[in-house]
Amino acid sequence: MVSEAAAGAILTIDLGAIRENYRRLKARLNGARCAGVLKAGGYGLGAAQVASALAKEGCDIFFVALLGEGIALRNAIGREPDIFVLNGLPPGSEPEALAAGLCPVINSVLQLKAWRQAAGGAGRSLPAAIQVDSGMARLGMAPADVEAVAAEAGAFDGIDIRFVMSHLARADEPLQAANEKQRLEFDRLRKMLPAARASLANSSGIFLGPAYRYDLARPGAALYGVNPTPHAPNPMLPVVRLQAKVAQTRRVGAGTGIGYGHTRQADGPLDLATISLGYGDGWHRRAASAAWFEGARLPFVGRVSMDSIILDISALPAGRLSEGDLVELIGPSQSVDDAAGHAGTIGYEILTSLGARFHRRYIGS
Repeated sequence: MVSEAAAGAILTIDLGAIRENYRRLKARLNGARCAGVLKAGGYGLGAAQVASALAKEGCDIFFVALLGEGIALRNAIGREPDIFVLNGLPPGSEPEALAAGLCPVINSVLQLKAWRQAAGGAGRSLPAAIQVDSGMARLGMAPADVEAVAAEAGAFDGIDIRFVMSHLARADEPLQAANEKQRLEFDRLRKMLPAARASLANSSGIFLGPAYRYDLARPGAALYGVNPTPHAPNPMLPVVRLQAKVAQTRRVGAGTGIGYGHTRQADGPLDLATISLGYGDGWHRRAASAAWFEGARLPFVGRVSMDSIILDISALPAGRLSEGDLVELIGPSQSVDDAAGHAGTIGYEILTSLGARFHRRYIGS
């Protein structure tokens, strides 16, 4: 990890807030279990650190996207928790999953056959989840495939089906009829399969009501402070704070061209500061267009560069901001969702784009 002294920016991650967000989500589940989704390295915040924090709240089921993520997480947290691989296993990788004690989410007939063969080779039953496509057309067995395997004798021999699951496409739009349509299709498809516990709700799905919660919920973004109810105030605690160091300050005169392309020219004397953060750190060129210092908004001036951004600091008293001082990009003054709104994207993308050059500081552990 980059040291605090060497880094151009500091990303503070509040593990205590993640634990509280888990408690808040779990409290809504009326006894259903609550997993933790740790895709993309715990949404860019550190899968091992997040898993350790969630384990202290009793979470013992984790979901990752890829086999490599699952192997890395298993090596970090030990053999006890269940780790499911959402994208399933690439052909030929079954021995690696077996060695790491991972549970594939089976999304296709081919994946089902391969895992059944792995169980035969191992001489024992192997755990897995079965995912059905209830109306998102992304991952999961299509309805015709579900019908086919349901009619096939021995299709699930050697497979310990821990969950039948699906994923909601529009859970963050609670009035959308597509949600109920998917729920009914999920019920129809899972009844064709061997009896198993059910899982449908993602972060936003938890807030659609009891009918969507089943036996296991799989929150991801909400754990990390992204609003699962965009139509309403955020019920989650903020988790991250991003602060960039001031690399240089200067005063420029009228007519000075600022940044690449001189997209801004000073119309009078301007006090500027250059900070050590840019699109090379995953900060989108259209993301939040200001930083903050001691409650003062410091607008971006000119284009975002690969490693730097220029700020207008004229709102501050002369000399108040110096080299090495920290300005806030994400935190109390502007949330992850605020930054995403400026970029025309979602908080998920902002979090998972945050770069490796930051010093990551964990608090609340």
